[in-house]
Amino acid sequence: MEYFVAPTSIVRTIWGKADTVLFIFAGAAAEFALNKAVDWLYFTGKLPADPLGRLFSTVEYARQIVFAERPAAERAIDTIAHIHRAVEAKRGARIPDWAYRDVLFMLIDYSIRAHEALERPLTAAERAEVFDVFGRVGRRMGIAAVPATYAEWQQQRAQHLAADLAPSRYTTDLYRQYRRHLGPVRYALLRQAQGLVVPPLVRRLLHLGRGQALRPVIAVYRRVQHLAPSRWARTSLLPTAFRAQIAALDMQPVPLVHL
Repeated sequence: MEYFVAPTSIVRTIWGKADTVLFIFAGAAAEFALNKAVDWLYFTGKLPADPLGRLFSTVEYARQIVFAERPAAERAIDTIAHIHRAVEAKRGARIPDWAYRDVLFMLIDYSIRAHEALERPLTAAERAEVFDVFGRVGRRMGIAAVPATYAEWQQQRAQHLAADLAPSRYTTDLYRQYRRHLGPVRYALLRQAQGLVVPPLVRRLLHLGRGQALRPVIAVYRRVQHLAPSRWARTSLLPTAFRAQIAALDMQPVPLVHL
């Protein structure tokens, strides 16, 4: 039995835990709002209408790739590519290659940042493994100019951050939607989580703090994360309607039906 990601991979550890996955997407939600291609996420109207639902649908595809056997994982990747081509056809334009790379780079970067914020620093070999997994995803999708090594990715990531991020009306509207769907208390927690994991440039452009209010909480969390009260606190970060989906992030995903 061959898997797209080895059962012993650090990537499975990262993506097999609800807490870490939520921090990955807290960071990505911040950076998405600044990306100069964010208008593509508004084209279908699905993101501003239901940002939390969109988050979980995206999570399910990512986790399907990480946990599935190779043929099923490759079908999931092909489905993602098909969905994007259909959106391009409907709009009559192509999503820029750099925008595809930006999303791929976010998956790599926030996988590393979220795990290190909540658990421990990754080794150089583990960081390279995270890069390798998502690099293979990018190449399967046909994304142009995916870097060949982790060191090359680091250089390109810095270049992309400098070139591809800028506040816009979409930034303002997307954060308005986050607040509307989360409520003021959970919205404040989201911004704290984002401040903890995003790169300095993203933090500055969005006027985020450094997540100082969460740092002592996370120090305690590391010691009690397997206890029931910790799990209850975690599921309280999102509305009740999503608690079952959050709990499911701690389990291997059920195979998706692919187009």
